[in-house]
Amino acid sequence: MDGLRQAAAFTVISTFFYAVIIYGNILFLFPRFYEKRRMALYVLLSLLFLAAVGIARTQLSSYIYNTWFDPKEPAKADLGKTLYITVTGIVVYILSFVFRIALAYFKLKQQAEQMLEQKSLAELNLLKSQVQPHFLFNTLNNIYYEAYLESPRTATLIGRLSDIMRYFVDESPKEKVALVTEIQFLENYIALEKIRIHHEVPVCFLQECTRERSIPPMLLMTFVENIFKHGIDRSAGSDNKIMISLLEQEGYLLFRTENPLSARWAPEGKEGFGIRNLQKRLTFLYGNNFELKVGPSEHAFIASLKIPLT
Repeated sequence: MDGLRQAAAFTVISTFFYAVIIYGNILFLFPRFYEKRRMALYVLLSLLFLAAVGIARTQLSSYIYNTWFDPKEPAKADLGKTLYITVTGIVVYILSFVFRIALAYFKLKQQAEQMLEQKSLAELNLLKSQVQPHFLFNTLNNIYYEAYLESPRTATLIGRLSDIMRYFVDESPKEKVALVTEIQFLENYIALEKIRIHHEVPVCFLQECTRERSIPPMLLMTFVENIFKHGIDRSAGSDNKIMISLLEQEGYLLFRTENPLSARWAPEGKEGFGIRNLQKRLTFLYGNNFELKVGPSEHAFIASLKIPLT
């Protein structure tokens, strides 16, 4: 009825503003507020966003109509027209919200299937590697006893190695382990790594948390492993001071490691394989309810993790 030019112009305007509503929600408002459980702020900003879009679309439509199509009988951008356009935007907004929820569901389902596949593969590899573990532990106990008679320090290291191997066999397949078990595992690993690198490395391990809490196994290991793999400068001697803290604050566990930047360190522009795997595992376990930060500061390399406690 309005002719091809007018129909085409207002179709472009409608499509543009619907796209603004859809992508404004699914790319900005939804991930920054809804997924972070900031519901009140999400609703308030959504209403302000829809009102702004409705007003902008009404004003632009009236301007184009009055300028190009019927300047003799100008259309008024009154309150009723603005409300009507805003309501149509709300319908599109709700549809975009449902669409974004569906995308999140299918993405989470895909991640769950990948994690199950990886878990099955890990369990299979673990079964292949478990050649009579009890025989191995009994043998280590015998070696520990013999070493204790000759060299108590060596016996202590054998005991730590035995505890680490028992952790891999008995604890790592579980969904949750006691925090005290995870701490003991890290302490044993640090002690053995300090022997491996052949010189003294000062390690400060601050622990202010409830040890009876439970967390998924092996979440904290990646940071400590990366320190001894990439963060030790053999030419620095006692300057290789490692700071590790494990704190509990308001229902969250805060884990942080800090080590000096080695002379050979250089930014690679991408995360390591271990950090990428940890990121995927954290997303599967906690959704968006965690914080993971890894990167250099002025003189140190810092990694931090914040997860909810159960």
